[in-house]
Amino acid sequence: MKKILFVLLTLIGSVLHAQDFVQVQNGKFMQHGKSYHFIGANMWYGCYLGSDKVKGGRERLVRELDFLKKQGITNLRVLGASELSAFDNHFPFTIQTAPDQYDESLLQGLDFLLAEMKKRNMKAVIYLNNYWNWSGGMGQYVTWVAPDLAASVPFNPQRKWEREMTLSSYFYSDQHAQEYFRNYISALVSRKNTFTNTTYKDDPTIMSWQLSNEPRPGMDGDHGENNIHEFMKWIDETAGYIHSVDPNHMVSSGNEGKVGTIQNIAYYEQTHAGKNIDYLTLHIWAKNWSWFDADRPNETFPVAKKNAVEHLKLHIDLARKMNKPLVMEEFGLDRDNKSCTPGTSTKLRDEYFTAIFETLYRETVAGAPIGGANVWAWGGEGEPMYTLETGFDATRYVGDPFVEPQGLNSVFSKDKSTLQILKKYNRLFIKLDKK
Repeated sequence: MKKILFVLLTLIGSVLHAQDFVQVQNGKFMQHGKSYHFIGANMWYGCYLGSDKVKGGRERLVRELDFLKKQGITNLRVLGASELSAFDNHFPFTIQTAPDQYDESLLQGLDFLLAEMKKRNMKAVIYLNNYWNWSGGMGQYVTWVAPDLAASVPFNPQRKWEREMTLSSYFYSDQHAQEYFRNYISALVSRKNTFTNTTYKDDPTIMSWQLSNEPRPGMDGDHGENNIHEFMKWIDETAGYIHSVDPNHMVSSGNEGKVGTIQNIAYYEQTHAGKNIDYLTLHIWAKNWSWFDADRPNETFPVAKKNAVEHLKLHIDLARKMNKPLVMEEFGLDRDNKSCTPGTSTKLRDEYFTAIFETLYRETVAGAPIGGANVWAWGGEGEPMYTLETGFDATRYVGDPFVEPQGLNSVFSKDKSTLQILKKYNRLFIKLDKK
């Protein structure tokens, strides 16, 4: 009898523990038997603030999380990997200093971030690589394993992204690079948090693992076409590998959507149709995609807003078809007059955010499988650098990577009108989860 009771209690405990994790059921995010929606933020530098290498970092991180919690923001998309490189405006220190060599202080920074988020019942989406080289990423893996190949990629200062995209595209088919990458995945998933003593794979604070920030098959046209099948294979097999070493957490790709699959929505669907990818991701960058010109706001903003809503609806329709949740996990817009200073006018940005949130909310009410949204990006109490420095303290971390003007797309704690919008739509989504 005691043995049967022990087995029953164990099974009940396993079921209750499984409910702690956000999972997909019938096209919806679910937790503890209820739907789960969120309006969150990107905060790539969370593990940096959590590291003892950054002066004042932990103190600031605690304040930031307390502030975000008060705004109703409880979902953060954060960087979980960075690789030491010589790329322009590279990080002063990184998690991976060389293949299979890791900086424990930064990993403890991630430990601290997750421990503090757990205290506040927050969720983290952790991306494990980067298609763009601002954190090292795929281009650095290729540089490590094939330095001669990397050195042979042409560089045009006027079109520097072409070298970046070409370099990263070699990553998917290089087995040596994949071995190093999977070693890192395994090490992180099996890591025991030094603050909570919980293994990462057993921590419900993590909502999902993400393969990479904005993985693409390559440049639009023939270059991407030549890599598309290798790219799809990499997405499916890497996601499958993560599930094999961590059956508790969801896995997402981090892909931008149609734009991230060489402008082909059918490729996007194929890439995300397999069972190993649990939900869809979408990024929208009106300025980068030439919809919005900050020097001609009156002329271009209406077009940018219209295009953004239509692009979003295209992916919502696909999510319905595939019956997988969609997360709008990156979007931003310049502050008025191209300012990067906290507290300056964000009239156009606020209108842009409202259009996107309102679309997401109305479509959710209408039954669309929408999970949530993460604005890019949280700058909090950070102080933008106007001349890039190295070895900076906690105040210098904002939402923008160091390759971009600091403060460009950051939402600061002084941006009261924007915070009101975030709070409003968080409340609306929370009401849906209580029904």
